[in-house]
Amino acid sequence: MTVSDIPGLILAGGLSRRMGTNKALSPLGGKPLMSHVIDRVTPQVTTLALNASESWADTFGLPLVPDTKAGHAGPLAGILAGMRHFERHAPQATHFLTVPADSPFFPADLAARFIDHITGENGIVIAASTGQVHPVFGLWPIAIADDLEAWLGDDRNRRIRSFLARHPTIGVSFPPIESLTTSIDPFFNINTPDELATAETFFKSMSA
Repeated sequence: MTVSDIPGLILAGGLSRRMGTNKALSPLGGKPLMSHVIDRVTPQVTTLALNASESWADTFGLPLVPDTKAGHAGPLAGILAGMRHFERHAPQATHFLTVPADSPFFPADLAARFIDHITGENGIVIAASTGQVHPVFGLWPIAIADDLEAWLGDDRNRRIRSFLARHPTIGVSFPPIESLTTSIDPFFNINTPDELATAETFFKSMSA
């Protein structure tokens, strides 16, 4: 498998409660946070889609993949929607990449590193840094769509880590991103105005 075989999905189904506004549209370095995510993931995938509600239609010019399960069932619902979407629209793909809409600094070689660790048709690969795992950054096998759909049929099943325990999963560790003056976790995610300010400071330090 090569990077050229991997479609991608941006997970943007959250409610942005702590931000108080749609965080994906929050400005970072003069453009929306989502635009940074799109720019960073596009070179790593063959095609790109957006998991979000219908209200996002045409906002960023990406194919929209809404949750197939009602009630804000969390990122697993978005991952399931991606599996069903790529079953139809990327039948050659065995896996697809997910990244969240609120993390602008993830590695430019994320997909390539993940591909190196695929263990089989049902194997899942997720990101890790500083001793923590970040499963919303994942390379997901499309073949487990039926299992995930059945899992989500029980409303008690929402935690990604619980679902990961059902399948072979490998975590790939990435180092901090360094600028001339500071560093940041590559999977730093923005949920609050203070975190947005931290990201803005780091973004400026990258071009200093």
